[in-house]
Amino acid sequence: MPHRSATEAASPVPDAVEHVDVLIVGAGLSGIGVGASLTRTLPHKSFVILEGRGSSGGTWDLFRYPGIRSDSDLTTFGYDFKPWRQREAIADGAQILEYLRETVQENDLEGRIRYHHRVVGAAWSSETARWTVTVERTDTGEELLFSAGWLFSAGGYYNYAHGHTPHFEGRDRFQGRIVHPQHWPEDLDWTGKRVVVIGSGATAVTLVPSMADEAAHVTMLQRTPTYVMPIPREDRLALRLRRRFGDERGHALARRKNILKQRAIWGFCQRFPGAARRTIRRFNEERLPAGFPVDEHFNPPYDPWDQRLCAVPDGDLFRAIRTGDASVVTDRIVTFTETGILLESGRELEADVIVTATGLTIQLLGGLDLTVDGRPVDVTDSVAYRGMMLSGVPNFAMAIGYTNSSWTLKIGLVCEYFCRLLTHMDEHGQDAVRAVADPGMETRPLLDFGAGYVQRALESMPRQGTAAPWLMSMDYFQDVRTLRRGPVVDEHLEFAVAGSGARA
Repeated sequence: MPHRSATEAASPVPDAVEHVDVLIVGAGLSGIGVGASLTRTLPHKSFVILEGRGSSGGTWDLFRYPGIRSDSDLTTFGYDFKPWRQREAIADGAQILEYLRETVQENDLEGRIRYHHRVVGAAWSSETARWTVTVERTDTGEELLFSAGWLFSAGGYYNYAHGHTPHFEGRDRFQGRIVHPQHWPEDLDWTGKRVVVIGSGATAVTLVPSMADEAAHVTMLQRTPTYVMPIPREDRLALRLRRRFGDERGHALARRKNILKQRAIWGFCQRFPGAARRTIRRFNEERLPAGFPVDEHFNPPYDPWDQRLCAVPDGDLFRAIRTGDASVVTDRIVTFTETGILLESGRELEADVIVTATGLTIQLLGGLDLTVDGRPVDVTDSVAYRGMMLSGVPNFAMAIGYTNSSWTLKIGLVCEYFCRLLTHMDEHGQDAVRAVADPGMETRPLLDFGAGYVQRALESMPRQGTAAPWLMSMDYFQDVRTLRRGPVVDEHLEFAVAGSGARA
């Protein structure tokens, strides 16, 4: 079947097209949350979830590296409507995946998910007030079309196909195995082998203690240190609250407690960075061997929470260092060699396995092409409205969670506002809405976050403003006031009915 662009397929809409009120892209944490919110709040709305892979769960199904876990507590990383019932607050990937698939079953979403459906492009028609979405079946190569009143991009913000791996001189010379955590091979055996993990982020600090028990030795090789905080794997107060008040009420109370705790820690780090740095250093020093060079390996050049803090449950990374099963080297790579890695200091790290835990590649909106009335959309010309819509793009929503707290807290509030907006439009007979930004409005990068994977992609992302509703808020309590309790409509939204081309 010859390929048709989304623009060519936009109008008229063929009879064979499946029509839905909302088309959700992605069956991971965010997409499942959107689907459950529609089912629970607007059961009369029709929707489907398109998933390019063959299974649900998103990140938690894709990533299979040893020790994969959340670095946020599941009381807040989970959904507000579904209590987390496991003992562990910091859960591993298998537990999170089970939780997500339970949510799918409990909200009758399985029949709404279309697997192996990769969205290629989407074209908006103001005449029909609908999106026509071109989809490729990744298992058969067949091309399909969907028609939707709303398009909701819930696929996160990174490329599922490719992780970030910088150029390493001499890589082809290395005679051992090189792997990236995003594509962990099932046949990799590191038992009794020397492992070097390149990186210092959440993935690296997870991999090192998880591999240390079976490997001969694991070295975490970092160019720049990261703040690493030991946290309890179990939340004892949350467990007591659930025993005392039951799962539903206990979950709500524990969630509120943890939201306040997260915000307090972040606020303390922002207001008193020097004191925060000293506090984190003290926690590290207490758990590391006597005489360990803490300032060399765990004292970053930036302030706490300029990048995300790495959490290590029950201090497992520090325990692996204390036992001698793991070590940390802070240096720069000159070249890979046949047997390891040569560093600028002149030291050579011998390795049988090298893991490039070097980060993600951001790909906003899953890489899909958008057109509005035949004109291609350049997202870099758009400004984010309430952190979930793009200026000038009608009936389009996206899911981007918090960078300074649990991702899902923001997604839950976005879903609430989305359902409120749909209800408002139904009550007023409106078919389309777009956010309109002042052309002269001051803007800045979409995310105020120093992580390398974010900085590498900012030029390809939309912008944000300097004040609400154009500000990409990372404040949960502010978002509760605006997204949950505030007015649905403001002067920045322009409504229309199908075919009128006029404001409603």
